[in-house]
Amino acid sequence: MTEPLLPTTVVGSYPQPDWLIDREKLTHLPPARVRAQELWRVPEPWLEDAQDDATLIAIRDMERAGIDIITDGEIRRESYSNRFATALSGVDLDNPATVRGRSSGTVVVPRVVGAIRRLRPVEVRDVEFLRRNTDRMIKITLPGPFTMSRQAKNEYYREEEELVMDYAAAVNAEVRDLKAAGADVIQLDEPWMQARPEEARRLALPAIDRALDGIPGPTALHLCFGYAYVARDKPNRYSFLSELTATVAEQISIEAAQPNLDLADLDRLGDKKIIFGVISMGDPQPETPELVATRIRAALAHIPPERLIPAPDCGMKYIPRELAFAKLRALAEGAAIVRRELSGG
Repeated sequence: MTEPLLPTTVVGSYPQPDWLIDREKLTHLPPARVRAQELWRVPEPWLEDAQDDATLIAIRDMERAGIDIITDGEIRRESYSNRFATALSGVDLDNPATVRGRSSGTVVVPRVVGAIRRLRPVEVRDVEFLRRNTDRMIKITLPGPFTMSRQAKNEYYREEEELVMDYAAAVNAEVRDLKAAGADVIQLDEPWMQARPEEARRLALPAIDRALDGIPGPTALHLCFGYAYVARDKPNRYSFLSELTATVAEQISIEAAQPNLDLADLDRLGDKKIIFGVISMGDPQPETPELVATRIRAALAHIPPERLIPAPDCGMKYIPRELAFAKLRALAEGAAIVRRELSGG
């Protein structure tokens, strides 16, 4: 499979159908860090089959919209991180704790009461299912080790560095199996680097390299300011970005549309490829292809087209499916406009 110029992708999630998940609860509860079985409308004996059916819907929507590099929509997840994080040993889910939230307040999280270890493959079946059901390039996402360490209450490790590196080893074991299962692109989600830049400078970079150690093919690292439905007044510069030029990750994924990002930030990423948000989750209307093209052109004033991968901002699961599909179609059509301009077509 050959990537076109300006290949389009998604960050990870896509809206789950109303018959599968209670969207009222989903959008009024903070993203789950422990398990949140109450979100599912389908009882356990039939839940996996229902999630498979909904995943097929997400795959077909991305294909119909014209997206080049697709995911499974993270349809089987209650949040981007808890499906993997709660499957590890060493965490107590039955007696959760609270920690300071990413931006404000507190969040309910697992307690770390033993050594963090990966017990079994968690997302391998997800990749195998996706690979069987599309001919397009596929991406799978995992929570990054630094972010998972911030979404837990450490009551076991004496040194934070050891905690984060054990999370990294668990991620690396999973990523190796995901590549073997057919994933083309591996993306680690590390939004807490933006929220905790000083801690990230101390802990995150070695852990990211450990998590991606020995992994062939494209690897990506995602960071953001928070979901649009909870974070509305976002800064227009990243507090932690240039540091990522030192990681082994080949691609850096950033939201840019809703925060109206100061595009000088793009100059801070060296020669990394950039997954660049040109679709806002805070806009209740679909963008036009022309607006998407304008945002892509603005990014191209800072980086060459060979390094740009247009995408939505993150958090697509929280908007209506009809709106999400329209936004993805505008993304594909807007990228096509610029692609034709670059080729002289």
